[in-house]
Amino acid sequence: MNNNPQLNRNGQLQHLLTTEGLPVAIFLNILDKAESFIDTSKHEVKKIPLLRGKSIFNLFFEPSTRTRTTFEIAAKHLSADLFNLNIAASSQSKGETLLDTVDNLVAMHADMFVVRHSQSGAAHLIASHVDKNIHIINAGDGSHAHPTQALLDMFTIRHYKHDFHDLRVAIIGDILHSRVARSQIHALSTLGVPEIRVIAPKTLLPSKIERLGVHVYHDMAQGVKDVDVLIMLRLQNERMQRASLPSTGEYFKYYGLTQKKLYLAQPDAIVMHPGPMNRGVEIESAVADGKQSVILPQVSFGIAVRMAVMSILAGV
Repeated sequence: MNNNPQLNRNGQLQHLLTTEGLPVAIFLNILDKAESFIDTSKHEVKKIPLLRGKSIFNLFFEPSTRTRTTFEIAAKHLSADLFNLNIAASSQSKGETLLDTVDNLVAMHADMFVVRHSQSGAAHLIASHVDKNIHIINAGDGSHAHPTQALLDMFTIRHYKHDFHDLRVAIIGDILHSRVARSQIHALSTLGVPEIRVIAPKTLLPSKIERLGVHVYHDMAQGVKDVDVLIMLRLQNERMQRASLPSTGEYFKYYGLTQKKLYLAQPDAIVMHPGPMNRGVEIESAVADGKQSVILPQVSFGIAVRMAVMSILAGV
């Protein structure tokens, strides 16, 4: 019996809620499907009719530019009818519950929801509530998960490194509050990366993170030595108000990625960042704009990966 709420009784993807527990075959299916969509944006006519007649609602209860926009572009490339719900002006602000909002949109013949919410588990709650013909994509919930970001990161790594089985990958920064980091660790582990490192000050690491199979480093020089992939995480300003760190300047000194620190990694190491970047805080401009940076390709790949997820969920 299938106990994974993301899969239907046939083991096919029903919702995308987290990378945790996702079978490797599902990962590879998404990555392979995304490969077929990479060149779509280069065509003179960018639309393909795979989701024509489908209604997709972007349900963002948290601010987002990059994620929401790439989902919107992906849906439009697939010829879906896309609706961006203005949450601030919706009945949510008048006290209507999350599930009431979803029920009303389902009554308007919604086929798929892309959900971002500040509360961990919000997408899971919706997925457990809707009928089996409706699909939920988690676009980030609290500090819990951000599966499509992790998937586009996996696509980026495979694009440049071709395989996962002989890599050292370092995730650097605010691991404690990062839903991206959690999703990346689960994905990297499932795809067979033999050495996953996390590099951060003790105040920005979850307790007992070693249980996820990662190697913990507090010293940046030791942590990045000989790695093949460096994934920088955004340091959010609100963390400073909680006294997690003394200052952004101090953080950059010890954990910001500079060209000097990058020299310690493999000569062909790639530098990634889920964005938006804080230049001079977690990464210097010379690195962000340098030849080893693949930060802008990540954004482009994100469109193809989200197209793949939507088309697979829709069964096309």
